[in-house]
Amino acid sequence: MGGVATGSNSVVWSSRFAVYLGTAGAAVGLGSIWRFPYLAGTGGGSAFILVFVLACVFIATPLLVAEFALGRRSRRSPPEAAGIVAQSAGLSWRWNAIGILGSLAAYLVFSYYSVIAGWVLAYAWKCAAGALSAAGPSHVAALWDRFRSAPLEVAAWHLAFVALVALISGRGLQGGIEVANKIRAPGLLLLLLVLVTYSLSTGDVRRGLAFAFTPNFGAINAQVVLAAIGQAFYATGVGQAMMIAYGAYIEPGVSLVRASLITTASILLVSLLATLLIFPLVFAYRMDPAQGPALVFEVLPRVFTEMPGGRLVGTLFFVLLVLAALMPSIALLEPTVAWLIQRFGLPRFSAVCLVAGTSWLLGLGSVFSFNLWSGWHPLGFVPAFADKTVFGVIDYASANVMLPIGALLTSVLVGWRLDPSFAGSELAETSAGVRTACLWLLRYLCPLAILAVFLVSLA
Repeated sequence: MGGVATGSNSVVWSSRFAVYLGTAGAAVGLGSIWRFPYLAGTGGGSAFILVFVLACVFIATPLLVAEFALGRRSRRSPPEAAGIVAQSAGLSWRWNAIGILGSLAAYLVFSYYSVIAGWVLAYAWKCAAGALSAAGPSHVAALWDRFRSAPLEVAAWHLAFVALVALISGRGLQGGIEVANKIRAPGLLLLLLVLVTYSLSTGDVRRGLAFAFTPNFGAINAQVVLAAIGQAFYATGVGQAMMIAYGAYIEPGVSLVRASLITTASILLVSLLATLLIFPLVFAYRMDPAQGPALVFEVLPRVFTEMPGGRLVGTLFFVLLVLAALMPSIALLEPTVAWLIQRFGLPRFSAVCLVAGTSWLLGLGSVFSFNLWSGWHPLGFVPAFADKTVFGVIDYASANVMLPIGALLTSVLVGWRLDPSFAGSELAETSAGVRTACLWLLRYLCPLAILAVFLVSLA
């Protein structure tokens, strides 16, 4: 199956169900299962969760609608999509900056996201092989430190994950991505439900649920609000151009609002299930839920070494994370892959191998940031990057600069610069009231939220 064809896109999702499964699969990933629980833990639990839900519905969802609409109207790859739409409306082709920034950000994010996914893949193997059980709870942290300090081992697991992604993506939209989604979606949900059931039956349910869901409005402050909005952007993939790419494969007649709401609902469901999975176990074994990223690789592995059946439960948990990482990784490749196919006529598999291979090489910088290059700060002469490794620089530049700028430009183009008839046409499957609400949110709430997160991230 090829990519975006020159002039118009001949590649389409096979059905409405495939659209919903594909777009939700692109968004539901490590951000929902790995990142969300530790941010909720450090953000006051219920306070963070409440703001996150509101941000997903009223900020991220309209931006998803806008990105889908740009992709479908243009039928082109992301680096050209917004420019094509803008030119057809008598505006400048320079609006291509939306897709260019998003595609570059997605490429950079994949380079380190796949490193984290490689860690997860390695821990699934280590857990299954009994390495965590053998280490015992007192040595889990040391095992984690030794693993990250071994560049060849981490690079090998990183390569294994990238190869898996390339193998699926190289088979095309219907032959690879759709098939993988049909396997991954029920597998992910089944594993989540099994693990949540185990957690609720063995963990400290009262404390876990109280921490996550008891109203705690006093904990809501500017920092919590901005962190929750940032997580909503991260979880939905807004600004990474992948939804523009996937939108180009959506045929007319499919409701973009419904696709966006299903994507958002899937993220919320998985995030809340992850909360039900993790917090009862953390409290049952007297761990601190505000441990940050270490929650998954140090705190929970200690829990797995102490609980009955921990080896099996831990293996299932890390397999769950591998499944979570898979489809978003494929979506992160898609903007650049589609552009290479369209611009240079490369066969899809060649384009996928080129993007995945170069991204793996770039990702070695993130691999080495935790061992060989841990003391190297490549942009140390810039105050904002004084203490950042290669991993820190790539993460900051993509997540804190490129993504918010791209999202802001998207809200301005669709909300303010394009005629309302654009929304009327692309959102024809929904009611006039919903179209008006989407435009209002894109014009006012979304830009204000993006600017707030952007300015705070630069401070």
